Amino acid sequence: MFDSILDRLFGGTKIRLEPAQLADRRAVLAHPTIEIVPMKSVSEALAALPPAADVTVTCSPAKGIDATLDVVESARALGHTVSPHLSARMVEGTEHFTRIVQRLEALEITSVFVIAGDAAEPLGPYADSIDLMADLLERAPFVDHVGFAAYPDGHPLLDNEALQGALHAKQTLLHAAGVGGHVSTQMCFDAGTIRHWLTAERAEGFDLPIHLGLAGVVDRTRLLSMGMRLGVGTSLRYLSKNRSAITRLMTASSYRPTDVLDGLAGDLSSLGVEGVHLFTFNQVGPTVAWLADQA
Repeated sequence: MFDSILDRLFGGTKIRLEPAQLADRRAVLAHPTIEIVPMKSVSEALAALPPAADVTVTCSPAKGIDATLDVVESARALGHTVSPHLSARMVEGTEHFTRIVQRLEALEITSVFVIAGDAAEPLGPYADSIDLMADLLERAPFVDHVGFAAYPDGHPLLDNEALQGALHAKQTLLHAAGVGGHVSTQMCFDAGTIRHWLTAERAEGFDLPIHLGLAGVVDRTRLLSMGMRLGVGTSLRYLSKNRSAITRLMTASSYRPTDVLDGLAGDLSSLGVEGVHLFTFNQVGPTVAWLADQA
C-alpha cells in the first residue's frame, strides 16, 4: 500500500479534478499557515515569507520555548500574525510559566498552539498538553484561540484510543472556556487515511475546524531527514525501514503536496477542513511559490 502512496507523491499519475473539486481545494488553500523552525536557517525562512502571513513557530527540545518566542518576536516585527508552539514538557516551572504568559501578552499574541513536545522527560510540572492548555485558559485571558495537534497516521508512543480521548478532552476544555480553536493534523501522505480518520471523528462529535497538515515543497533529502528528526508519523518511519521506498524517494523530484490535497478535494468543506498547515522545514520560498501557483 505504501509503495502506491509513494507513486502518487513522487511522480505518479496526477488526479484530474472536476470544477467543484478545484473550488474546494482553492478555498482551503486560501487560508495557509506556514510553519517555521527555530534553527540556523530561520532568518532566511522569515525573509521568504509573503507579506502579512499566518505563521507558526515550532518549539525545539534543544532550544526551548524562549527561543521560540524570540523568533515570534522577529516575525511579529515583520508584520506577520504568529502563533507559537508551546511545548508542555519544556515549561520549567511556575516562574517560567509566568514569564511565558507575560511575554505572550507583551507581544500581543492571542493565538497559541499547544503540544506535549518531544522532550524525553518533562522539565517541570507538565507531562502533556491538556494540563498546560487548562492553565493557559485560566491565566492568560488574552488568548482567544488555541490550536493543537491530531494524528491521522497514528502516534509512535500512544495508542489510538488514548489519542482520541485526548482529542475530545481538549475540545471539551475549549468549549467550556468559550475559547476558539482548531486542530492541525500531523503530516500524513495518504488521503484515504486522513478521510477515514476525520469522518470517524466527526461521527463521534468532534466539531473543531481542521487545518490539514501538509509538507510544503521541500527537497526530498530534507523531507526525509528532518521529518524523521521532528517526528511526522508512521509514513516516514516506514521509509526508514524500506530500502526500495527510499530508493524511489531519493531518485524522484522534490515532494509537492498537490496529490495528497487533490485526493481529498471535494470532501474538504464537508469535513470541516478550513485551511492548510504547511510544514516547510524552513524551505519557505518554494512553498510560497507553490501556493501562488494554486491561486
